[in-house]
Amino acid sequence: MTLSPPNVHARRKLGLSGKLLGLTVVFVMMAEILVYVPTIANFRLNYIDDQVNRARTAALALDAAPEGAVEETLARRLLKSVDALALVLKTGDARRLLAVAEMPSEVAVTIDRRDPDDAAAILDAFDTLLNGHKRLARVVDVAPNQGDFIEIVVDETQLRQAMLAFSRTVLLLSLLISATTAGLVYLALDRMIVRPVRRLTETMVRFAEAPEDASRIVVASDRADEIGIAEAELERMQSEIHGQLQQKSRLAALGLAVSKINHDLRNLLASAQLMSDRLGTVSDPTVQKLAPKLIATLDRAIAFCQSTLSYGRAQERPPQRRPVAFADVVEDVRTALGVAPGGPVRFSAAVERGLMIDADPDQMFRILLNLGRNALQAFEGRGGPDPDPDRDQIRISGRREGAVAVLEFSDTGPGLPRKAREHLFEPFQGSTRTGGTGLGLAIAAELVRAHGGSISLVDGALGATFRITVPDRPIDLQAHARQRASA
Repeated sequence: MTLSPPNVHARRKLGLSGKLLGLTVVFVMMAEILVYVPTIANFRLNYIDDQVNRARTAALALDAAPEGAVEETLARRLLKSVDALALVLKTGDARRLLAVAEMPSEVAVTIDRRDPDDAAAILDAFDTLLNGHKRLARVVDVAPNQGDFIEIVVDETQLRQAMLAFSRTVLLLSLLISATTAGLVYLALDRMIVRPVRRLTETMVRFAEAPEDASRIVVASDRADEIGIAEAELERMQSEIHGQLQQKSRLAALGLAVSKINHDLRNLLASAQLMSDRLGTVSDPTVQKLAPKLIATLDRAIAFCQSTLSYGRAQERPPQRRPVAFADVVEDVRTALGVAPGGPVRFSAAVERGLMIDADPDQMFRILLNLGRNALQAFEGRGGPDPDPDRDQIRISGRREGAVAVLEFSDTGPGLPRKAREHLFEPFQGSTRTGGTGLGLAIAAELVRAHGGSISLVDGALGATFRITVPDRPIDLQAHARQRASA
């Protein structure tokens, strides 16, 4: 069996590593943009405040001149140091033009630093970047000494150029920080996450190509994080799939083998059945006593020769239920097991007097027979001294609890190993002995479930004790009424 792996390489144009690197760069750049917005606004305000501070110094020099008499050359030099076109000082009701380089044309915007607004400063900064080329602005701030305010008229072109230069510097630094951060994050995450995930992906693809190959099962690392848990769970899942495929392969091989021998085996049993029919004409009392049991055993053998194949194909027939004396079923099981009084194995029955169970007698016989054969095999596999009937015992009990028949099969063998307990009633895994198939318990469990009952292992019992419950079928009141009316 080969699973069809997805064509990962054909459809993967950008791997997880590339996506991680790209997203890291994008996110760092977004963070830089969020930092840049208030930074550029603060840069513009600092630039304007520096101009205002220089204007205050120039205003003090111009205002200190006697009667405002300042040479035009000095006034222009002071204005140039401020990068302003005009300088105005207001004191009281007087508004004085301290210096002017040239009479400015229409002023486009007014910047009032006496009442700062951070939100407006951000919008004004981007307005300067977009529209500040060759645009005049009027800047107003607190005047030095006793003046009311000072105002200067400036060309925003130089401010805009300074802001653009600052923006280019921030952009280059942002790109450098983004590349460095993205590289470090990429290297860290690639080592911690991307490589292990890629390894898991490649392992899953390789395993899907040949799940029967145990060497392709992932080997979990010692990591204790989510990646380690994923590796451990993937290893467990692949191991289970590998085991199930092996089990199905064995079932298929077993079914093929049984199908080959089934025809010949049935012919041999049919021949033995024909010869056993002649025993009915023999007048020997012992022969007359054993002949019916021999014929019944051959009939069951003909039906049982296909039980393994039927189980593999899930074709077990539905139970043909009817009231059955449980004591008779127990006696047939004892005879089939070959456990005679005085033999190496002691057989005892503790069946409630007159106990009737609503079940298929042949299937109930098979359930108990499988359990009995397992018990005998456990006695043989224990080794040690010769068989001892005081030590090796099989006991079958039965009682009724309301509408449910409770049956117990127990033996004094060595008990079931832990592996068999963990996979009880599972074919090829729940075997109680080395080399066993575990089909006996699996078939018994299937037949019990077909009756709507349950089978379980009783904990703490000596050897192995299985408890079986078989509920009666619900009574069809209408059919029962019709039957009584016809009678």
